[in-house]
Amino acid sequence: MKILHTADWHLGKRLDRFSRLEEQVSVMDEIIQIADEQNADLILIAGDLFDNFNPGVEAVELFYKTLKRLSLNGKRPVIAISGNHDSPSLIDAPDPLARECGIILIGHPKAVISRFELEHFKISKSAEGFIELELKNKPYPVRILHTPYANEVRLKQYFGENKEAELNKVLAGHWKKNADDFCDENGVNLLMTHLYMNKKGAPILEEPEGEKPIRIGNADLVLSDIIPPQIQYTALGHLHRFQNIGTEEKPVVYSSSPLCYSFSEAGQAKYVALIDAEPGRPVSYGRTALKKGKCLERKSFDCIEKTVDWLTQNQDTFVELTLESETFLKADERKWLYQSHSGIVHLIPKVKSLETDENHPGEINLSHDMETLFKNYFKSKNGGQEVNDELIRLFHEITSTQP
Repeated sequence: MKILHTADWHLGKRLDRFSRLEEQVSVMDEIIQIADEQNADLILIAGDLFDNFNPGVEAVELFYKTLKRLSLNGKRPVIAISGNHDSPSLIDAPDPLARECGIILIGHPKAVISRFELEHFKISKSAEGFIELELKNKPYPVRILHTPYANEVRLKQYFGENKEAELNKVLAGHWKKNADDFCDENGVNLLMTHLYMNKKGAPILEEPEGEKPIRIGNADLVLSDIIPPQIQYTALGHLHRFQNIGTEEKPVVYSSSPLCYSFSEAGQAKYVALIDAEPGRPVSYGRTALKKGKCLERKSFDCIEKTVDWLTQNQDTFVELTLESETFLKADERKWLYQSHSGIVHLIPKVKSLETDENHPGEINLSHDMETLFKNYFKSKNGGQEVNDELIRLFHEITSTQP
């Protein structure tokens, strides 16, 4: 059985003032193409389907069209769970219609999915947080323990959590029961969840910039050692870098986001995971790179001319640009930069600090004229930096209007 695992689509997400929808359309096409070329039998989408609880019409339309194409109009099962950016009710809402297209949408933890049968597959068993699928072209079933993102309110509602209970204990008990009840060696056994998970004792994994954080202290850290031993592969969502925090025999994989969504991800390659699985044996898995979408670059320069030269030669990027110089950027310099590149997301001017005598900060001489006082003040507040001509002209314009 070949399984494609993807996550963290964040459809509708923007980068500051820039829309990413056109890139998302392209990368969704790319994921569909990979699924078809690899003859994937099953698609798993591990949460953060949208970027917020109320996605725009275009993002919702792209989501449904992508799922329908991935499902091959009902021939291939597609299972998508909600993440911490998603509204569980929004994800659940179209489920009765989605099932007719072979799409299983799971918004809430401990959900019980109604059994149904299509021409090419059926849900043969269902319990709280568990489904078993039988594919007509496979002689064995696939079992999936599913846990969408569970915040404190949802945990209390669905798992009976109280203040003294630990998240790991709650989830470990729930997963163990389902694994013991349903997951023997006569089928493929998977876990699919959107949580902050890490290996016990391993360094803390950084959440991407701009993400709604899941981990707040150690209470929200789920340890991979609570995954039941019957599980052959764990499909994770939330962290945007591809990584296996499990072992080669029992992979626990963040598949990565399909695009770089913040400058903390600048330079990261993006992937989907492809898994080959059969009952009673370790899975084999690999990753296929996603090549659509613009690169994100964090660049620093100390010369306007060099900056413009690089910007001119790297047009198909989004850039966070730091420019260090002896003086503050002038308006015409800023204009030159923005005219040379349409994808400057952040421009960070940085004035080189000049040495000052900290032991003699100087005194204010009120006998000086206003312009001299302004220059001295500016110099004292900016590390000895002299005021430029543009600011002096602005100072004159302001003071000349005073009564």
